[in-house]
Amino acid sequence: MRPSKRAADEMRLVSIERNVARYAEGSCLIKFGETHVLCTASLEDKPPQWLRGQGRGWVTAEYAMLPRATNTRTRRESTSGKQSGRTQEIQRLVGRSLRAVVDLQQLGERQIVIDCDVLQADGGTRTASITGGWVALYDCLRWMRQRSIIKDIPMKDHVAAISCGVSKGVAVLDLDYVEDSVAETDANFVMTGAGGLVEVQATAEGAIFSQEQLDSMLALARKGVGELVALQKAAIAG
Repeated sequence: MRPSKRAADEMRLVSIERNVARYAEGSCLIKFGETHVLCTASLEDKPPQWLRGQGRGWVTAEYAMLPRATNTRTRRESTSGKQSGRTQEIQRLVGRSLRAVVDLQQLGERQIVIDCDVLQADGGTRTASITGGWVALYDCLRWMRQRSIIKDIPMKDHVAAISCGVSKGVAVLDLDYVEDSVAETDANFVMTGAGGLVEVQATAEGAIFSQEQLDSMLALARKGVGELVALQKAAIAG
């Protein structure tokens, strides 16, 4: 039995609330159980310096965790003067994942920054950031189209992410912190609405995992991402 009493293929309760940040071009508050992440999308009317003059845009991401998002206070990285390796890795992952489904040429010479701020952490903050970041990005692009900044929404597909793992020899979906901290294998899957793989991160934490277990985690991830994409579609239709 999982600590949360969920079935192996059962996700935590996921909710997406849009338009939660008054001034952002796109925003949402996404909750994966007790993990809560505020995602905002901000339009900048110029691309990064290295991309200027190439006629295409850019989507990037920044990630941060509030000091009391966890059981004990974590010092703000801004006060130490540098980001941790974990923070850099996560925000690069979010940026890569979102760029995979955007036609950057159609975006023109502009940049959209997705800020993912973890209000409360209980495992899966990066997967929540990617899933919620897509909604915030979509709303930003819709905001741009409504103002004739772009002709069409240059979004090629949905993208969402989910964690999986092997716990007590069994492949399970959407690990919370308690389960993740003792799992033998930890994995994150980023997938498109069409089922394409954007990125897979899998690590043997306590025991080496088999091909069969990897296939089982992938099957669970496909199920989970399918449910998340359905929630994204429902959110943007509202």
